[in-house]
Amino acid sequence: MKKIVLGILAHVDSGKTTLSEAMMYRSGNISKFGRVDYGDSSLDTFSLERERGITIFSKQAVLRLGDTVFTLVDTPGHVDFSAETERTLQTLDYAVLVVSGSEGVQSHTQTLWQLLKKYSIPCFVFINKMDLYGAEKEAVMIQLHEKLSDGFVDFTNDSGEDFFENVAMCDEYLLEYYSDNGVIEKDKIIKAIANRKVFPCMFGSALKLSGVDEFLNCIDKYTDMPKYPSEFGAKVFKISQDEQGNRLTFMKITGGRICVKDVLASSKNINNEKINQIRIYSGDKFSRVDEASAGTICAVTGITFACPGDGIGIQAGAPFPVLIPVLTYRVIPLKDVTTHTMLEKLKVLEAEEPQLRVDYSERLKEIHIQLMGEVQLEILRSIIRDRFGIEVGFGEGNIIYKETITDITEGVGHFEPLRHYAEVHLLLKPGKRGSGIVISSQCHEDRLDKNWQRLIMTHLHEKTHLGVLTGSPITDIEIILMSGKAHAKHTEGGDFRQATYRAVRHGLMCANSVLLEPYYRFALEIPTDNVGRAMNDIQLMNGTFDPPVVRGDISVITGEAPVSKMNGYSIEVTSYTHGTGRLICSLKGYEPCRESDKIIESIGYDAEADTENTADSVFCSHGAGHIVKWDEVTQHMHLPSVLSPQTRNDDNIDILFSKCRTQKDVFALDKELVKIFERTYGPVKKRTADGSGKTVVYNGTENYKRKTSHHFDGEEYLLVDGYNVIFAWDELKTMAADNIEAARSTLINILCNYQGYKKCKLILVFDAYKVKGGVGEVECVDGITVVYTKEAETADTYIEKASHKLAKDNRVRVVTSDGMEQLIILGSGALRVSSRAFLQEVRAAEEEIKTIIEGEYS
Repeated sequence: MKKIVLGILAHVDSGKTTLSEAMMYRSGNISKFGRVDYGDSSLDTFSLERERGITIFSKQAVLRLGDTVFTLVDTPGHVDFSAETERTLQTLDYAVLVVSGSEGVQSHTQTLWQLLKKYSIPCFVFINKMDLYGAEKEAVMIQLHEKLSDGFVDFTNDSGEDFFENVAMCDEYLLEYYSDNGVIEKDKIIKAIANRKVFPCMFGSALKLSGVDEFLNCIDKYTDMPKYPSEFGAKVFKISQDEQGNRLTFMKITGGRICVKDVLASSKNINNEKINQIRIYSGDKFSRVDEASAGTICAVTGITFACPGDGIGIQAGAPFPVLIPVLTYRVIPLKDVTTHTMLEKLKVLEAEEPQLRVDYSERLKEIHIQLMGEVQLEILRSIIRDRFGIEVGFGEGNIIYKETITDITEGVGHFEPLRHYAEVHLLLKPGKRGSGIVISSQCHEDRLDKNWQRLIMTHLHEKTHLGVLTGSPITDIEIILMSGKAHAKHTEGGDFRQATYRAVRHGLMCANSVLLEPYYRFALEIPTDNVGRAMNDIQLMNGTFDPPVVRGDISVITGEAPVSKMNGYSIEVTSYTHGTGRLICSLKGYEPCRESDKIIESIGYDAEADTENTADSVFCSHGAGHIVKWDEVTQHMHLPSVLSPQTRNDDNIDILFSKCRTQKDVFALDKELVKIFERTYGPVKKRTADGSGKTVVYNGTENYKRKTSHHFDGEEYLLVDGYNVIFAWDELKTMAADNIEAARSTLINILCNYQGYKKCKLILVFDAYKVKGGVGEVECVDGITVVYTKEAETADTYIEKASHKLAKDNRVRVVTSDGMEQLIILGSGALRVSSRAFLQEVRAAEEEIKTIIEGEYS
């Protein structure tokens, strides 16, 4: 039996819940077709959902269709509850995106599409409300192609020449296959849909039950059950309570199976916990089962350690969410309730809804919560009243600002009170907008032991690092561990925590910081007579907008504006349009604040006075620790700066090598590379080939030329950085985007032919340092040695060691376009070949082989 988890997503008021209800009704899984406007839909079970006519919490229902069991997941459409939608996405096998035929692709539709793309979820599209005035099939298809993707295809008639041509145009492989065969089989279309090359579209009216049967047949016909591992794994996506107060942990089984009385373990909890019940929910009703296999969505009782986003068993946890709260409110209990009790109740809700973000300010003795918007605030007030019997109010909402940097800087943290020692050097780089905090390490183990490095990385991840302008969280920054130092006797784990925190803060103090604020992407629907007023308002809000689109008496203005200015504007719209206008917003992301000076002044944050987030370091002098101010730390630090000529020129080196087309171009750069290398490491020395023991220092043109003309008694070796080559060769890079294994196999075949012709010792190295528990693997394939590095060992590290060892007695060439690796290779005496120059060599060898073969058979 095929099992599919299918999620329903849409911009608010597109008819998402109505479609879910219609699918359940037409498939015979419910006996009554409930309606949102009547408040009797089977999936909107929460009282506020029925009152407001919106979905607030994700719900699931079992839909049986022939030999297929669909778990239908209805998600919230309102932007305030989009975090709930994002968590649910991570459990889906396929998604249904509902688009209003009369409204087309709206603002939140684009946000949902980006989430589907991020999580690589195949998608079907149901264009709803085709019975309404203004709904045009061709117009919606054009919008889908222009705003979302070229892969949307009308599946109303899934046969015939026109259909196959439209499907073939979505993918080069399908186009070639169709050209050769004249048809495209169903299994190939299913695969193309699963790989997000094709997005089937159907049309109808869910309210009128039009097109629903055809859509059900389409998703049944063109979906395939994923393959799951035999070992147990599960992904937690929701926590709630039943009417008896039992904690329900909703999860998707992603491997193996679970049974009642099974014991689950948590890395966060010493005590293992036993499953008491396994429930399969459909709306607000459920059935108990003894076991649940892979592909099932279920709720279990007895488990208290799990939170939304957690992975259990072999399943990894969820990635950092894209959608985050942008508003913060002060909680004001309206009854005689202690702060401790209120905080305790809110923490229960935070466990169920991680995006709620409950914080307690010790200084102000206040509780603050972070939310997506005002509608969510009203829902929260109702939940606290109904569940805990506590009436609460909220202070005025404040914007959650963030900070980033605009230049590269070094952060140094030193912590050395008596009998303690740690020093950390970080490189802070500005990241792409929306990238968040990206943390990595480029510190070699000979500088700092791997265990200390792991500890530093943990400390970088565990803390919300604050900026120096307003004390707001930092974002869009790449933090790289470059160097560090420990003491053999005196270093303890806590020392590196102190040094790491201070290093981040020191880097921020040295950098040029920028204040960021959240922006809405909005759609404003108003009577045409009010367009002038609306455009003026948007300009006053520092917003931008596209030319209005006129639809009869209604005009639609789309654009972007700061949340701080647009928050609460919907009330004003309702007022000046006399209830006929509508404002719909979705979170776009963070952009530089246009009134940053004013905001910074009003907040009045003093970075140097924030002792909990200090940039100063502690050094030891005369047997006692003393504070060194942040702007004097570089004069006292024990390790050299990581902003050496080598680091500053690294990007330039990569740019220079990217311009190389032949080996001659690479050699032309050697003098410049030698100068960079010697500025950092000293003169480059190389033992002579005759074994006399004399050394040659390459500090001039003549000696430099002698370096490339050595004769060795040993063999010729060629070391190839596999993934560097794959992503430097356009053909392999394109192949790797779809199938990295195929790109790897193709490269191996190419190099086997090359090695057979050149008669060299060829070692192909692939990075496997992220493979947990990997011990490294070496295999011989048709004359070449293929190396897969072990855990925590990069291809760069392996090649550095190998080239250093082999270059003593052999002629060694290394193929890579990594600028830093080029420098290190140069120091060991090996010759370098850029990936692009090596491609020319390979092509030349292939032509020579072809000429020889043609000569033999001519």
